[in-house]
Amino acid sequence: MTDPVSWLQIGQGWKVITSDGVIVGTVAQVEGDKQSDIFDGLAVESKQPTQIRYVPGEQVATIYPGEVTLKIASAGIGALEPFQAPPPETKWLPGKAPLTTRMSNWLRGRR
Repeated sequence: MTDPVSWLQIGQGWKVITSDGVIVGTVAQVEGDKQSDIFDGLAVESKQPTQIRYVPGEQVATIYPGEVTLKIASAGIGALEPFQAPPPETKWLPGKAPLTTRMSNWLRGRR
């Protein structure tokens, strides 16, 4: 078997397997902060019925290329919460400086 990989390498469509070896679905989305290397969890799309469930990062046991193994058994999958996409981030950009500030900077040579 290959070596385990980082959560940063998990891709959409990877198999999600329970601790008792049952394939419960595929990875629909990976949640986390790549900048800070913080893994939050996975959105798992199940086969029957078609639902997307959220698996917290604490419930992920191992990650190998193409598959993610969970710490929970297949009987516990139904107890997982439905996945809710995080709200979009709002990025505020600074507005244009007032005309008097721009003129003052221009007169002082700070163009």
